[in-house]
Amino acid sequence: MRALSALLLDIGNSRLKWGVLSDGAIRRTGHITQDTIREQGLSALTSRLPRQVETVIASNVAGSSIATRLSGFVGMHCGCDMRFARSEKQACGVVNSYRQPRHMGVDRWVAMIGAWAELGAACVIVDAGTAVTIDALNGKGQHLGGQILPGVAMMAAALSSQTSDIPKVRLRSAVQGRGLNMFASSTTRAVEQGTTNAVVGAIERATRALQESRIRPTIILTGGDASRILKSLDDGPLHRPHLVLQGLARILDCHQ
Repeated sequence: MRALSALLLDIGNSRLKWGVLSDGAIRRTGHITQDTIREQGLSALTSRLPRQVETVIASNVAGSSIATRLSGFVGMHCGCDMRFARSEKQACGVVNSYRQPRHMGVDRWVAMIGAWAELGAACVIVDAGTAVTIDALNGKGQHLGGQILPGVAMMAAALSSQTSDIPKVRLRSAVQGRGLNMFASSTTRAVEQGTTNAVVGAIERATRALQESRIRPTIILTGGDASRILKSLDDGPLHRPHLVLQGLARILDCHQ
């Protein structure tokens, strides 16, 4: 069966990311901030997105307004309808733990499908973006459940807005908080280390809980802050910046 040419869209709260699925591989990836779209409109995508694709599929957690606007834009730009992924009870070898699957953020669901397609083994899927989600799959593709916590930038912003003496912190792109390096000698760096280590600690605790149940998971990271926390984790986690796009590609493959 001939592989589809498809435009894959990961529509998040902070950024819209895309990739082109061609000959079974994801190529021509890129991203644009939601702030840029608000300032310039969807015309900012005209020179960035391809026109010659057979289908378009999206994971959207940014609300119905952007979904409606993008559907119209894609219809005119690409000449085809835009399909939206939905969280399901089971798909592509992954079984959802939610009693009401549609209540799960579709980005989490699609990321799990992408992780399972690559690994086919127990894993902890971490999407470190505006919020951080941590989901666990066992060796049979069963979702064991998940956690949601504020992202690094959200935690730093909360400290600044809810206290009188902690300033706004411009977070660096990467922080290594192992050993005594996690103890900072300035307020700015203390916020940076503390917020990063809060996320790292949650991941490590989740992984340890699985290990105590005789599950040996691989940690797989995605999201805008993945590179920030990558070096602070032990045991060689995998970094997959386009994990949601990988999941969308797998969903298309499963439904061919």
